[in-house]
Amino acid sequence: MGDNGTGGTGGTGAAAGALPPPRGLVDLRRRPGAAVLRYPPDAVVIVSGLPGSGKSTLLRRRPPGVAVVDPRDVHLACEAVMPAALPYAVYRPWARLTYFRRLRAAVRGGGPLMVHDCGSRAWMRRWLAGEVGRGGRELHLVLLDVAPAEALAGQRARGRRTARRVFARHCRGLGRLRRHLPPGGGSGPTAVPAAFTGLTSVVVLDTCSREHAATRFDADVRGLPARAPAARAGEAVSPAAGAAPAD
Repeated sequence: MGDNGTGGTGGTGAAAGALPPPRGLVDLRRRPGAAVLRYPPDAVVIVSGLPGSGKSTLLRRRPPGVAVVDPRDVHLACEAVMPAALPYAVYRPWARLTYFRRLRAAVRGGGPLMVHDCGSRAWMRRWLAGEVGRGGRELHLVLLDVAPAEALAGQRARGRRTARRVFARHCRGLGRLRRHLPPGGGSGPTAVPAAFTGLTSVVVLDTCSREHAATRFDADVRGLPARAPAARAGEAVSPAAGAAPAD
């Protein structure tokens, strides 16, 4: 499915910039240099952030053979079969149902999977955690912590703007998530906050670290502990045994 290079789905060779497999909350904000995030070969990785924050760019760096489910693809597919004069709002429920069905089929199909999601819907994370956990797999989150002004600049650069009302809703949803993150950046792994229950890891990137981040899915990650414990105040989670420090 993949290759053995730095972007492949398999192989045990260490890639340049490869970090220990993420466990718990891994804050890479303000961290310069390459960051290769290594996951088990059957992991499901959600990439979340504001519209324009760089989710699609990060997903394009995924290794060959890794599936991705993106609501934008579903939107365009539904739009292609609808009359041009019909507003998207009319068939939005059908598009959302189609997206949900695609996502469920992709999760149940096995293999590495990346999911493009705004991150503002807690029910979606809970549902995914249940579906993925029943299959004995891990669910991870990569959260792009990008300010609204930067996200809007990203939208202008790509030539596609999100409606003001929709963008404001995403800002509120991501704001609720950000309240559970530490204020600093570049700290060592800690426990997954309770708001992210069901996730094996939460990796936080900012404008700096997202530019050099990439993902890979490696067979040699499989034997690591399945899940970080829920957060308790001041509690830290050590990196995997024998793993090098994250920085």
